[in-house]
Amino acid sequence: MSPARPCRALRAAVAASVGLSEGPAGSARSGRLLRPPSPTPGARLLRLPGSGAVRAANPERGGWTEALRAAVAELRAGAVVAVPTDTLYGLACSASCSEALGAVYRIKGRSETKPLAVCLGRVADVYRYCHVRVPEELLKDLLPGPVTLVMERSEELNKDLNPFTPLVGIRIPDHTFMQDLAQVFGGPLALTSANLSSQSSPLNVEEFQDLWPHLSLIIDGGPIGDGQSPECRLGSTVVDLSVPGKFGIIRPGCALESTSAILQEYGLLPSHGSCL
Repeated sequence: MSPARPCRALRAAVAASVGLSEGPAGSARSGRLLRPPSPTPGARLLRLPGSGAVRAANPERGGWTEALRAAVAELRAGAVVAVPTDTLYGLACSASCSEALGAVYRIKGRSETKPLAVCLGRVADVYRYCHVRVPEELLKDLLPGPVTLVMERSEELNKDLNPFTPLVGIRIPDHTFMQDLAQVFGGPLALTSANLSSQSSPLNVEEFQDLWPHLSLIIDGGPIGDGQSPECRLGSTVVDLSVPGKFGIIRPGCALESTSAILQEYGLLPSHGSCL
């Protein structure tokens, strides 16, 4: 993917066509912590029917379709959008837009030596963006779900996405809106938690209100999990599957026990240094 994609101009045109304001854009390459961009006063909040984890019976009346169309338009134009997932609220942008990737790092104040995950809509999409070394049945037992699977990346991914590593973490959240969004968007989404780096991960949109002015759209799917339980803020379980026959737990996350059991059912062995 070309890092010179004209995200800013495209974003302005699409945002104007759907009545949404232009948000932050830009990119940077050093490993320093980046300052948040200037606030964007026109951030829009759309609420999903119910929890958003289940598709509305009547998507048009329930606001589902409106939220989906708005999010896709913003993402295709290079914007950063807040979204609900099966674990936490996240920030999403097009993984193919280098300026949008830079904006995510600036909004979070995140070091650019820390990678972003890639969110996809179907297990079949994993084979396009990764070199898969595990059985397809294993992928289908883990995805969709609260896991991030780390594999060797393919040439299909934007070189500006995590340029410091040959690996990439793949997410397919067990959340219907996120699966719809990734499928309708039609390309890889970069995904990370919707918080300032080192701060607590959010389970509802009110918990990251300080980021709202820097976003173009916030999709409110209601509270996620039990806000009183510390385990609910652990995020996805991150598993390294880049070495054939082995797995490594990079982050225990919220689904360590069930994920490890599935991996061992398929005969994979814990690698040296795994968190197990």
